[in-house]
Amino acid sequence: MIFHVLTLFPEIFEGVFSSSILKRAIQKNLLKINIINIRDFAQNSHKTVDDKPYGGGRGMILKVDVVERALESISASAEHTILLAPSGKKYDQKKASELSAKNSVALTCGHYEGVDARVEHFVDEVISLGDFVLTGGEIAAMAIIDSVARLVHGVIKKESLLSESFSPATSLLEYPHFTRPEEFRGLKVPKVLLSGNHAKIAKWRQEQAIKRTQKLRPDLILK
Repeated sequence: MIFHVLTLFPEIFEGVFSSSILKRAIQKNLLKINIINIRDFAQNSHKTVDDKPYGGGRGMILKVDVVERALESISASAEHTILLAPSGKKYDQKKASELSAKNSVALTCGHYEGVDARVEHFVDEVISLGDFVLTGGEIAAMAIIDSVARLVHGVIKKESLLSESFSPATSLLEYPHFTRPEEFRGLKVPKVLLSGNHAKIAKWRQEQAIKRTQKLRPDLILK
């Protein structure tokens, strides 16, 4: 799977894809990251990528013509194009699963005060990481790439994905996990996990998943 990332700050991504699971996925050719500098598509001598907003206001706005040229440069290989902006549809695990089925995805990172609204006409959809505002779309792009890449066949063992929070098989949060030591500062591992009775363990985990979801994310129960 190919991710095209359109950004004004390519250096931000240097360390993200050079360790752990994403690094191994790239080495196995399961994943490819193509970083595109939007500034390369500015046509004046100063490489201007932004301008003051019409109608007045604070901050600078990324220019539609520059961003469109950057998108056009990968139009032949980008199956699905996304603009990352606070005004977009909220990202979730279902969207991550949908994107993992694509051969290639392009993520355009907004910055400064925002992006000329006309850019939305040149992408397939607008996505927001959540109900908060970041200084730019780069961190959102990293989060989306990470969440999608782990669903790509071969990146992570399939069985490891089955009981995760927000997985298609369940709307619940994942049950709590424990490991050695058996007791730490008076906090003990639940006895059922030490019993060796797999049926009881499975039942306990299901019950804990329900309790945890009811406590932390009751909105998921309602869904």
